Amino acid sequence: MKPIPYGCQFIGEEDIQAVIETLQSDFMTQGPKVSEFEQAVAKYHDCKYGVAFSNGTAALHGAYAVSGLKDGEKFLTSPITFVATANAGVYVGGIPDFVDICSDSYNMDLEKLKQKFTSEYKVVTPVSFAGYPVDIMKVREIVGKDCFIIHDAAHAIGAKIQERSIVEGSDATILSFHPVKHIACGEGGMVLTNREDIYDALLQFRSHGITKNPNQMQKVEGPWYYEMQTLGFNYRLTDLQSALGISQLKKLNQSLYRRNQIAKKYIELLKDETWLQLPKPISQLDWLDNAEYMNLRHMPSDLHAYHLFPIQVKNKNMRKALFEYLIAENIHVQVHYIPVYQLPFYQKEFLVSADEYPVAQAFYEREISLPMFPTLTEEQQNYIVYKIKQFQFHK
Repeated sequence: MKPIPYGCQFIGEEDIQAVIETLQSDFMTQGPKVSEFEQAVAKYHDCKYGVAFSNGTAALHGAYAVSGLKDGEKFLTSPITFVATANAGVYVGGIPDFVDICSDSYNMDLEKLKQKFTSEYKVVTPVSFAGYPVDIMKVREIVGKDCFIIHDAAHAIGAKIQERSIVEGSDATILSFHPVKHIACGEGGMVLTNREDIYDALLQFRSHGITKNPNQMQKVEGPWYYEMQTLGFNYRLTDLQSALGISQLKKLNQSLYRRNQIAKKYIELLKDETWLQLPKPISQLDWLDNAEYMNLRHMPSDLHAYHLFPIQVKNKNMRKALFEYLIAENIHVQVHYIPVYQLPFYQKEFLVSADEYPVAQAFYEREISLPMFPTLTEEQQNYIVYKIKQFQFHK
């Protein structure tokens, strides 16, 4: 069996042609494809505005920068996330703090958020880990209208909870277009928002703090004129990447459908492996048996995006052995993630203790992410399951 990655881009001939057409057009960057991509992704999520960025980390940076978070003010996020979720808040001078995760969803535990949250926290950044959508409306009920909510939905594009999109309830929702994500642009990210003030601020932030909008400028000397009004960055996405993203978006529903099929099969084939703990689906996956939902022609009210399929070994002492065994069998699993509080920078700068986050710590010590991508074949998935069962047999 050839090596099976834990994640893989889903690129077809139509994607390649979209990039070639843009290469042959007048604009490789700062052209019409960027706004076309932004509008398409926003429309998909029933959202007013999208602002594309050069990567997901830049999008997070932009969201924190326009949130109003000031130097020395605190923000809350999940410890089980990629470091960028917390780093981007630190970029603007914020002081990170964490809320332990829920053992069912692996997202921020909202009961613990309710216990911990006070008005000293100016921003809360829930993470829809692995594609399981956080109930942002519940977060809003807990933190109130004055707290800025950044929803890190890098794993969860297209996900639904109680028929609500990942944007509803947040001030800014973050997407990522890294190759292992649902939409692959090489690199890329986006902030979705329904707030016009946030949209305008993000446009300036991602392009050097510059505006050419006459309604925002102090004066206009001519059609060439622009003003730099804030200190911004060059975080623009190119037309080439945007053209690829537009093409990729057209098969997002197909990708989400296939990921749910793969998850259902993993659950069915591994359910009797009592030494493993499998991720709980957001809802029963019986809808996959109904032809009306094929490739999400109809949407279930709750939809997991399944960027990852995280399993846990109940005996944490087995994790390393299983990981190394699967790698040796050409199954390139991964661990998501080392808790942010455990990383040397956060230990040194913010003195965070693992004792405060027992569920996150237990999850990290036992977790392995199995291959999950839409082009994973039945043969490959059967091989993965067979090797996992074989490992246990030899134990």
